Amino acid sequence: MPTIERQTQNGPLEIYYEAHGERGAPVVILGHSFLCSGEMWREQVPVLARRYRVLNVDFRGHGRSGQVTAPFRIVDLADDLAAVLDAEDVDTAVWGGLSIGGMTAMRAALRHASRVNALLILDSHAGVDPAWKRIKYRALALGGRLIGLRPFVPAITPLMFGVTTRRERPELVREWEARFAGLHMPSIWHGVGALNRRRSRTEQLPGIQVPALVLVGTEDLALPPRYSEELARALPRAELVTVPQAGHLAALEQPEVVTTALEDFLERHAA
Repeated sequence: MPTIERQTQNGPLEIYYEAHGERGAPVVILGHSFLCSGEMWREQVPVLARRYRVLNVDFRGHGRSGQVTAPFRIVDLADDLAAVLDAEDVDTAVWGGLSIGGMTAMRAALRHASRVNALLILDSHAGVDPAWKRIKYRALALGGRLIGLRPFVPAITPLMFGVTTRRERPELVREWEARFAGLHMPSIWHGVGALNRRRSRTEQLPGIQVPALVLVGTEDLALPPRYSEELARALPRAELVTVPQAGHLAALEQPEVVTTALEDFLERHAA
């Protein structure tokens, strides 16, 4: 699968992505949650690729993309995805993302408005985290940088998976806990910095005129449903879908429900 090279203040950085589906079909570009990778979309990509060209990107510092050794901003992630579209010779796409991926898609709709046909925003937030949460995440990242993330995984798991998934799908939880424990901690440190330094985009949302699907798991503790409800109210053309028995990683926890919601929305808006 292809990579592109991006120039950063610390030199070149490779961004890995996978392209699925036929060229010429409407394009959907996906960004994953913080601490995850494009593997998070493994249930959705094969289904969507039957009708769409799906570009599934690993954010910098995650998955098979290059490791991060310097600060960056969420808008840099939007620029990375725009560069993937350039590499694929694609002018416009539906931009989708979960958590930080959704934050990236929102910023793309403001920064690269002419390239955004519609939005898929899952378990995300247009505002900023309260100070106590920023301090908590910074402390977790610092601890992980000093001694590795494995000791902190039990604190991370409830933020990523809902109580139903933790009870009924322990094998899925264990799989991703192992992935979390193996993350490159300098990259995660700078990722937390990007999240903590982000600015609210709530006041700018009414200016985003493209159709938007806002989806959230009812058991999401990291970014509770009220944030998605606020998003849906602020976006002029938004539809809100709640997913029962799903936490933050709704696409993994309730894949059939999420895939159906994406298919229904894309059928009406992807063209």
